[in-house]
Amino acid sequence: MKNPLVVNALELLRRPGSLKDVVCDVEPDLVGLQDDRLAPHSNVDVELVCSSLSTGIVIEGSISARFHGECRRCLAPVDGRIDARVRELYQETVTDPDAFPIENDQIDLRPLVRETVLLELPDAPLCSADCRGLCPVCGLDRNATPCSCRTDARDPRWSALDALREQLPE
Repeated sequence: MKNPLVVNALELLRRPGSLKDVVCDVEPDLVGLQDDRLAPHSNVDVELVCSSLSTGIVIEGSISARFHGECRRCLAPVDGRIDARVRELYQETVTDPDAFPIENDQIDLRPLVRETVLLELPDAPLCSADCRGLCPVCGLDRNATPCSCRTDARDPRWSALDALREQLPE
């Protein structure tokens, strides 16, 4: 089976100005993604255009995927979508420090897709920007139920440092 993310660059290199579309949905395993943050049973959507230039081939477009996790404040389930724009240069003989090599007249886009998804996945997602989180005293979800716990009390283990702070001149 032919991998849709391995592009034959020979024809593009022969004709500067030519274009090739790479549009596919790939399973995360195909690009080496075994990340728990990716939504189960969902694919990575790839929409790229390969543009041939005299200096190489520019790959640009979008990569998107669905993710799931827990809100970092209230631990509620969070589902979302990442949408990343990419633009990379590939060259037969790498002269640009930011370019990637074309090997055996092929461009392997799997590392590009993998790195893009991993960099865009949120490490600590939020269910909403104004999430109030869990009460540190009683553990109630403050988004659903307000609590009257006092949270400004200082931990007694810091009392020695608090005493030192009071002795410092301001």
